[in-house]
Amino acid sequence: MPGPPVCGCMSDRFSVDGLRTLITGASSGIGRVVAEEFASAGAPVAICSREEEHVAPVAESIRDEGGEAYAYECDVRDEAAVERFVGEAADALGGVDCLVNNAGASFMAGFEDISANGWETIVETNLTGTRHCCYAAADDLADAGGCVVNLASAGGEAGAPYMSHYGAAKAGVINLTASLADEWAADGVRVNCIAPGYVATPGLESQMGITGEEIDRSSIDRQIGLPVEIADVVRFLASDAASYLTGETIVPRGKPDLVEVPGA
Repeated sequence: MPGPPVCGCMSDRFSVDGLRTLITGASSGIGRVVAEEFASAGAPVAICSREEEHVAPVAESIRDEGGEAYAYECDVRDEAAVERFVGEAADALGGVDCLVNNAGASFMAGFEDISANGWETIVETNLTGTRHCCYAAADDLADAGGCVVNLASAGGEAGAPYMSHYGAAKAGVINLTASLADEWAADGVRVNCIAPGYVATPGLESQMGITGEEIDRSSIDRQIGLPVEIADVVRFLASDAASYLTGETIVPRGKPDLVEVPGA
């Protein structure tokens, strides 16, 4: 039997055109690529990082390409700073349709070598920072019937040897996603999560010495992803094409068993 008719309106469901989007941790890596991809698709974006001098050039580059972008300095561990960022960004954009919680931090160490301060820093950045951003944007998202995309990690689902603090924090992000999806459904707000495996970001290069230039895309037997491949999933979850998804965690991780972890 013939399949359903192909209609141009179906492709519109994947559009993020006009989606007023906040993206944290957007000075490099996945966050920067998400900002660039969204802006090129017509979404006005407000982006932040801990130092404005690192994120301002990203916004400037987006504007040079014809996109709409605003840059802010914000440490997501600081609740007051997050409230300022969300408030100013919402004013600049005229509201908030989508929040992408990408800001994160990690370092590799055995559990017994992670100090209490090191543990707290990683948990506050990855988990508490996500809480601060969701809390600050809750009313704007409810007004818009918007969506949240949280960035976690495959290590938050399966454990993270030599990154136990990071894995524990990301497990919290996954659980927070499911909890908020239930609570915010009545407000028309979808909340989903992406838990990538290894992705060729500056952080991975500093920890494991692997760069995007080394990644072979000629085979499906892939060990490490590219930021743009994660940005594609973010874009899907933010679009109407994902209207049936909330409280879900998507785990793009290729073939992680092939990657050797330093110290293992």
